Amino acid sequence: MTKPQIIQLLQEKHEAFIAYIQTLSSEELLYSPADKWTAAQQLDHIHKSVKPLTQALGYPKFVPRLLFGKANRPSKTYEELINRYNEKLSLGGRASGRFVPAAISANQKDELIKLILASVNKLCKRIEKLNETELDNLILPHPLLSKITIREMLYFTAYHVEHHENIIKRDLKNK
Repeated sequence: MTKPQIIQLLQEKHEAFIAYIQTLSSEELLYSPADKWTAAQQLDHIHKSVKPLTQALGYPKFVPRLLFGKANRPSKTYEELINRYNEKLSLGGRASGRFVPAAISANQKDELIKLILASVNKLCKRIEKLNETELDNLILPHPLLSKITIREMLYFTAYHVEHHENIIKRDLKNK
């Protein structure tokens, strides 16, 4: 996938998620199946996931190289990366630490939506400043996937929001 395609995918997936969240009633937004996150918490989790990536891509390019090194393999395809992520989830991988949302009220929805849209917009602008080679050579840490290329992190970010939208839909359908 090329850089313009990745940017388009990120925008489309996040806009679809936001559009879906906008359709939920306060009751649906706060519904939680046994020990699962509410849709509002899913929204917060997406914000907590996109924000650090946006910040990381704002640093000079030598910073990730200095902190994490360079890729020692080609980037995986979108499908390969998603398969690897789903494999990690099937082995019990879960969000941890700063990525776990706190309790979120329905009246926080609009602010979280603004924050996500601003982060995704800024992320896409920062992607524009990278070339295709840098997407494959620079690496960042991922809590489940270890060190992955920026291209792979962008693939993950696009898929991740869709994954959480599907979880919300499944949970509300089974309500």
